[in-house]
Amino acid sequence: MKNNDLQLGVIGSGGRGGWLARIAHQPGRGARVVACCDVSADTLARNRQDFGSGIFATSDYRELLKQNLDAVIVGTPDFLHEEQAVAVLEQGLALYLEKPMALSAAGCDRILATAKKHRARLYVGHNMRHMAFVRKMKALIDDGAIGEVKACWCRHFVGHGGDFYFRDWHAERRYVNGLLLQKAAHDIDIIHWLCGGYSRTVNALGGLTLYDQLPGRQPASAKLRKVNTYEMDLTQFPPTKLRGLNHRIEVEDLSTMQMKLSNGVFATYAQCHYTPDYWRNYTVIGTAGRLENFGNGEPGTHLKLWNKRASWNPNGDKLYKFKVEKGSHGGADPKIIAEFLRYVRHGGKTDTSPLAARESIAAGCAATDSLRHGGVLQNVPAPRADLVKWFERGGA
Repeated sequence: MKNNDLQLGVIGSGGRGGWLARIAHQPGRGARVVACCDVSADTLARNRQDFGSGIFATSDYRELLKQNLDAVIVGTPDFLHEEQAVAVLEQGLALYLEKPMALSAAGCDRILATAKKHRARLYVGHNMRHMAFVRKMKALIDDGAIGEVKACWCRHFVGHGGDFYFRDWHAERRYVNGLLLQKAAHDIDIIHWLCGGYSRTVNALGGLTLYDQLPGRQPASAKLRKVNTYEMDLTQFPPTKLRGLNHRIEVEDLSTMQMKLSNGVFATYAQCHYTPDYWRNYTVIGTAGRLENFGNGEPGTHLKLWNKRASWNPNGDKLYKFKVEKGSHGGADPKIIAEFLRYVRHGGKTDTSPLAARESIAAGCAATDSLRHGGVLQNVPAPRADLVKWFERGGA
């Protein structure tokens, strides 16, 4: 470490990877970005402005891994996660891997096994575990505020779905498998966390109900398209007005997934990519009450708790309000990076979990298979016992 700063490399240093890198870059205060990899020359030029002209910059992640690094952030497109994560872990480096962990349960298990073999510290970027409203829900549930959890419902209103997921590579199955991985990985993980178990049986229904019907598509191109969502007009509505979508659209824009967890809890997740609003709503029901969130960190976000009998009580029996926190994703991104850097230095337990990240993908993959085969029940494969034991102890 130079000046006691962790030496960080970033693979996929534009977009999400670059965003996280700018949070992590704290020269003289614990961490310094010293190497960046991206296929875009413009991105590498911005990296030099952000992190200093002397950083190592390359378009080949293998060259980045030859540098003197303590940890690596991988923020590349989903279909590259498995290959690049394995390469980082084989070097024994600590890894921040953006979700989704991989495109299959087998891919996730390969990553877990590589981390164990090389005793490398693996951290997966499920930042919703650091959102204030989620953490309050978890604390209330753990304190018994609603009794024993029996059911959880999540409605995900993906109001920017057409802009974020149907303009570029996200719309193609070969790059994402399906949006029950890419988009739902967060929510499945939170359902598992709040309910205290992992999905073992799932089924799903859904389809491509809107975006494949819209005209004015982009022409097919050999070049992989990546849209800059930060430069879009996200006020345009209804979604039937959208134009310039990806030439190939294969992933479902509407889906509902049912889960039976390992502890007997039943859960439902519903996702729609053309709602006017953009947020997710969790309802958790126990033997002694019900808990529900309104908002995801924006002004006015609050929780309501019902634990007295009534026919119609719109105000709930208890109300929990939240201040708007600084930082992206409701203040979660600075917190998750801080936890990652602490983990790189000291190891130990973290609020995120590589095992849980794997379980969210395994459930999403099984649900996607169910959806594409008429809603048949699918069993979700459990990870290897030795991997469970290793990561439950905190890993390296």
